[in-house]
Amino acid sequence: QVQLVESGGGLVQAGDSLRLSCAASGRTFSSWTMGWIRQAPGKEREFVAAITWTRGITYYADSVKGRFTISRDNAKNTVDLQMNSLKPEDTAVYYCAAGRAAGAVLAGTTKYDYWGQGTQVTVSS
Repeated sequence: QVQLVESGGGLVQAGDSLRLSCAASGRTFSSWTMGWIRQAPGKEREFVAAITWTRGITYYADSVKGRFTISRDNAKNTVDLQMNSLKPEDTAVYYCAAGRAAGAVLAGTTKYDYWGQGTQVTVSS
């Protein structure tokens, strides 16, 4: 059974940095796509970033491009999201997600097969 466990959320000030980590287990994720999705209060879930497990190809939402970096460690089965220059509008619950489809298919969407429980990120102004 696939399990995704996020960690690293918290309360920071605008301009600060934060690193989220997702520990993935339960199967081999080669050819899968791993993503970070967020949901702000009163809003729908929003794609943030994705990475293909085998080749490490990355995709980003325009709103985070240049500020966030997604990476994976195949040996540790982890997917990280480095968030720099955080803004109050980045405040949301951040979910780690895994999908069987290719990165080009899942990029920009929230149509993943498995989800973590989420971690809260709050950015104060």
